[in-house]
Amino acid sequence: MRYFFKIALFVFVLACPLLGQSKQTVYVGAGIIPIVGTPIENGVIIVENGKIVAIGDARSVKIPANAARIDLTGKIVMPGLVDTHSHIGEGSGADGSAPIQPDVRLLDGINARAANIQRAQSGGITTVNVMPGSGHLDSGQTLYLKLRDGAVKIDDLLIYDKNGKYMGGIKFANGTNPIRSGGGTFPGTRAKSAALVRAQFIKAQEYRDKIKKAGDDKEKMPPRDLAMEALVEVLNGERVVHFHTHRHDDILTVLRLQKEFGFKVVLQHVSEAWKVADEIAKAGVPASIIFIDSPGGKLETADISFINGAALEKAGALVGFHTDDYITDSRLFLRSGGLAVRAGMSRDAALYALTMAGAKMLDLDSRIGSLEVGKDADFIVLSGDPLSVYTKVEQTFVEGKKVFDRANPQDRLIQVGGFGATTDRYLHLDCFGDDFEGGLN
Repeated sequence: MRYFFKIALFVFVLACPLLGQSKQTVYVGAGIIPIVGTPIENGVIIVENGKIVAIGDARSVKIPANAARIDLTGKIVMPGLVDTHSHIGEGSGADGSAPIQPDVRLLDGINARAANIQRAQSGGITTVNVMPGSGHLDSGQTLYLKLRDGAVKIDDLLIYDKNGKYMGGIKFANGTNPIRSGGGTFPGTRAKSAALVRAQFIKAQEYRDKIKKAGDDKEKMPPRDLAMEALVEVLNGERVVHFHTHRHDDILTVLRLQKEFGFKVVLQHVSEAWKVADEIAKAGVPASIIFIDSPGGKLETADISFINGAALEKAGALVGFHTDDYITDSRLFLRSGGLAVRAGMSRDAALYALTMAGAKMLDLDSRIGSLEVGKDADFIVLSGDPLSVYTKVEQTFVEGKKVFDRANPQDRLIQVGGFGATTDRYLHLDCFGDDFEGGLN
């Protein structure tokens, strides 16, 4: 009987995300910030099978008679937040054997049950680009994840493209992090760093040309090279380079490499973006920036400024935000928008940076980032204005399923902290209610 119970429980767990999705759910009464389009007072959102099927004000949207109705009067609803650079999931990437390791896949070194994934949910984050570290010129392939509940394995969080391939970019870095003293395979200077990256891209171009020249002749194909395969995806525009860079001269080096090899790139951190904002905008390259209220740790970030967002907005560059969690705690991600506005960024641009800009940087803007018909029902319920320091994330929904509820004592513990808030071993399964504690043993 015990064995039978475990099998039945496992089947129920798999079915859990689908519960409540067979009919429409209507959310009424909230003020809605759709990001694309004007804010809506007394708004209505209708969700079915994880998608938004209708959105508007109470006068324009017809509510189905048999739909489940959720009253959110007095609340604010906006799209789920998109974090373009995080390290939740306790992931590992490249090792010390070489400075460039594009064949390394974060997929093979991440914990889908990590408590910090739930912590990100409590901060309103619904989609995240999880990165390996930045101690290498290239530390491997990143993962784009949806923060769904009940993940037994990493596959449960993956986002797939139209061809059925799981999505992610690749992490590059320059500046202080990948430089090593004393010789060896790692670079000792900034110039050598760029030279090594350039040499690898040239090698990838040659690998791609050999494959093209071989055509259907298998005997002429070069030996399979997983590292080169990943870089060829970069050259073909199939994989975005997320480039850790801080100083203005390092930023310009990235732009130089991007122009030379034509790859798609997102500038990450760009602490001195305010010094070269016009150059970034002219290159047509997006920038994902971070706001930290206690700078320190490395000299190359000494000139980081809260005006980065305003400067990039004024220059006309696409600007997004990220946490680099734990550098900025995922629970405080909304604060990035408030700090940016305080330093001169417009309110609309700051809200866009928290949502739609990040979606564009991950090539997911057709599916997430705004509240529109046909998009995934990823949204958050707030107690007040999203840029107010007093506002709390009260609920988080991913594809129409509630993954965080501040009214739930277990969820509240994750958001506010305390004993047990960082325990990885329990699955977070809302459909079992507050009394379920163990997951599958």
